[in-house]
Amino acid sequence: MKKPKSVDEYISYFQKKDQKLLEQVRTIIQETAPKAEEVISYGMPGYKLNGMLVWFAGFNNHIGFYPRGSSAIIAFKKELAGYKTSKGAIQFPKDERLPIALIKRMVKYRVAENLEKAKK
Repeated sequence: MKKPKSVDEYISYFQKKDQKLLEQVRTIIQETAPKAEEVISYGMPGYKLNGMLVWFAGFNNHIGFYPRGSSAIIAFKKELAGYKTSKGAIQFPKDERLPIALIKRMVKYRVAENLEKAKK
């Protein structure tokens, strides 16, 4: 995949069924953080609001979700117990329903973190 210039272009590189999942994640983020700026960062869709909030990406078997840093992954450790995680990444299997409410809570968490950081 060549480096996309926009989120629309990024999503267009995937098969239709994967495009639907990626669009769903995109919509969740946009609705939860409507003032966030949509960007391509590190070759994947990202959202900025007083700094980076989150990224997402498509892979063969999962959708990657990257809340900047590890704080959201630590804060939502119990809810994320059924997913593969690392210090800064979460893998949502493509053959399961996306945890919409959880993604929304993590985005809200990151917005609050960035707004708090901006106050200081």
